[in-house]
Amino acid sequence: MPDLRQGSLRWLWIAVLVIALDLLTKWVALQQLELYQQVPVIDGLFSFTLAFNPGAAFSFLADAGGWQRWFFTAIAVGVSAMLLIWMARLPRIKRLEPIALALILGGALGNLYDRIMHGHVVDFILVHWQQSWFFPAFNLADSSITVGAALLILDMFISKPDKPA
Repeated sequence: MPDLRQGSLRWLWIAVLVIALDLLTKWVALQQLELYQQVPVIDGLFSFTLAFNPGAAFSFLADAGGWQRWFFTAIAVGVSAMLLIWMARLPRIKRLEPIALALILGGALGNLYDRIMHGHVVDFILVHWQQSWFFPAFNLADSSITVGAALLILDMFISKPDKPA
């Protein structure tokens, strides 16, 4: 068992903040938006729209018949546990890696909440070009996971390898 005083769990406040902001923005989207109605923010580029995704990223397995809800729930629980253990084992001196992991954890738990409570993930951010090209709708949790993954990749390039003990 890792010594929790030596790990990087002190960065968990970032995950809690991501979860809170994600749930708040999804609640606002559910209260204010109609399903698939576009509300332009930047005309021709960015809109708010309410969409439900029972699948994974880019609606992967969205039409699978319902079993995917529990499959992706199990994956999210497993990944979240792995991220917590990873953070607990990181030296306290690390900065970018635990921040990245906390962002991914917060996003995973925000979407996990949706899957358990609604049976699907609530998406509301729509990036598009005019009305001819649309990126799949996403949410704050998805953005947090993406930024966290990008920071992990960045950390691989800029961090020095740990010296063997």
